[in-house]
Amino acid sequence: MSQEQQRQPTPAEEAALDPAAIKERVYATFTGLAIVLVQYANVAHTSAVRATVTLLIGIVAIAFAGFVADLLAHVAVHAGFPDRHQLARMLGLTGTAIASAAIPLLALLMAVFDWIDLSTALMIASIAYVVILGVIGFFAVRRTKAPWWKQTIALGILVALGALVIVIQQLAHGH
Repeated sequence: MSQEQQRQPTPAEEAALDPAAIKERVYATFTGLAIVLVQYANVAHTSAVRATVTLLIGIVAIAFAGFVADLLAHVAVHAGFPDRHQLARMLGLTGTAIASAAIPLLALLMAVFDWIDLSTALMIASIAYVVILGVIGFFAVRRTKAPWWKQTIALGILVALGALVIVIQQLAHGH
């Protein structure tokens, strides 16, 4: 099969393998997880609305910070502002960070409408975030084509590093 006949990846497939998009999802996921864990530890002192708004603002803030960082980096490296295509890519990365909060926000909205209690919603959100990080790590390790036992060790190391990040975030919040 010639190169012209090979199937080109779709934009979604390209985004799934874009290191910057993956990095934004991981940052936003860790940020969301930290927010949710702090709220879970203080569930008796917050409301479902406040928890939902806090998570939404936190995720939007980290996504916007990523956008500003990308914009500043582009200007610094290229000595000029991004063109329309580059700006659209940067905004797309921002969207992937915000999208990482979809399931946790839905769980918290269920608590806002009193369909489930807030502690259950925060637990669902926490589990969703951990699963997202696990899936990203799993697929990253699977792409290495290393023997299964090396992939298992690598995934274990990534899980341990992720747990360390969570512990540090919790210590930073006094818990």
